[in-house]
Amino acid sequence: MTGRRGRILLAVTVAAAVAVPVGLALRPDGPPTPTAATPTTTSTTAGPTDAPAVIVPGRPGEPAATRPAQEVRAPGTPRYNTPDVWFVRMMIPHHQQALQMAELAPDRAASAQVKAIAARIRGTQAPEIGLLRGWLDARGLAAGEPGHDHGLMPGMQTPEAIRQLTDARGATFDRLFVRLMTAHHTGAVEMATQLLSAGVDQQLNEFANAVATEQTVEIARLRELV
Repeated sequence: MTGRRGRILLAVTVAAAVAVPVGLALRPDGPPTPTAATPTTTSTTAGPTDAPAVIVPGRPGEPAATRPAQEVRAPGTPRYNTPDVWFVRMMIPHHQQALQMAELAPDRAASAQVKAIAARIRGTQAPEIGLLRGWLDARGLAAGEPGHDHGLMPGMQTPEAIRQLTDARGATFDRLFVRLMTAHHTGAVEMATQLLSAGVDQQLNEFANAVATEQTVEIARLRELV
């Protein structure tokens, strides 16, 4: 009996040892603790599984896409560059001179078509000046640089040419208006085309494209009056 009792006691001891989870050691004064065989690690790279989706605008002509928030990164390209700022600062006085000429038409022009074209210029370019000024304000940029000669811009008319237009009346005004405004619009198209190949701001890219398109159409209308 003594030998049998010893064998039973040995079997129970072995079974108890097997029942202890792998990688845990029994401590006489506390609960099981992890051993080196089963290290615990916490991931610091995994993102939340329930991260909200973000709508990412597509490139021009392409649809927007939905991506997980953790995959979205800030764009690496600058929001605007030097050609963008130059274009805005130059286009403001350029538009202002077009408005100056257009505002002379109601009291001086003889042609109803000239008056209509001048009215369209006033209706489009005045709001565009506000848009351009808002673009500068949003970026904390000044409207212009001291000492810059705006007369060097394409299509800008000299003070003498503006004085002649101001003094003209009737058919003489119409002919001079058509000539000066055609050159003025041609300069604006040139400036807009230059920006389309050098600027990076998407809003200005769309604006410049609209200027080039609309003023090219306006040039055709003016030439029909010659």
